[in-house]
Amino acid sequence: MNSLYGKGFAGLAILFVVMASLLFATAGTLRYWQAWVFLAVYFSASLAITLYLVKYDPALLARRMSGGPFAEKEPVQKIIMSFTSLGFLGLLVVPAIDHRLGWSRMPSYAAIAGDVLVLAGWLGIFFVFRANSFASSTIESAADQSVISTGLYAWVRHPMYAAALLMLLGIPLALGSWWGVLVVVALVPMVIWRLLDEERFLALNLPGYRDYQRRVIHRLVPLIW
Repeated sequence: MNSLYGKGFAGLAILFVVMASLLFATAGTLRYWQAWVFLAVYFSASLAITLYLVKYDPALLARRMSGGPFAEKEPVQKIIMSFTSLGFLGLLVVPAIDHRLGWSRMPSYAAIAGDVLVLAGWLGIFFVFRANSFASSTIESAADQSVISTGLYAWVRHPMYAAALLMLLGIPLALGSWWGVLVVVALVPMVIWRLLDEERFLALNLPGYRDYQRRVIHRLVPLIW
């Protein structure tokens, strides 16, 4: 437990340093209040969820600590996650360049709305974690895994991706960049591709998933798709 606790918080600390360095080095200044508020919001939520998992679901925390293109077992997912990782970097770098060069003129309330979207995304992810202890960072099927159809899973088949899209949209807004929203537009096809490939994998490898697909017909947005 202590080892897992240490790894979880060390990972958060490293991520904070990397993200903060990217933002402020690219912006060329520490006078970037939108970045400071975003980092406070993003990592306060991350810390709260990590503390929850340490106490109530350390197995899920262990599953979540291995992610990214190199952790994926499926070749297609390695490709998808490589592009997605580059896209996430773009969500930080493009707004920081935007701030440096003064491309966008965004009112403060729009940036605060972006922080609210980031929090809403984290809240959705928290509810996913509460319902599904198998919400791994990679596409896989555990031996004792079962289909989850309660909570947000009763509304859409992929609530984690729905929450992630809210967060992705919130990030460039929180950082004060209209141009950064274009990066989100570029990321949406990657999310949909990953979602569809995950469904293919689960239908083949997780007993009961095909029945779940028939019961819950919407993948990402209730009443739409």
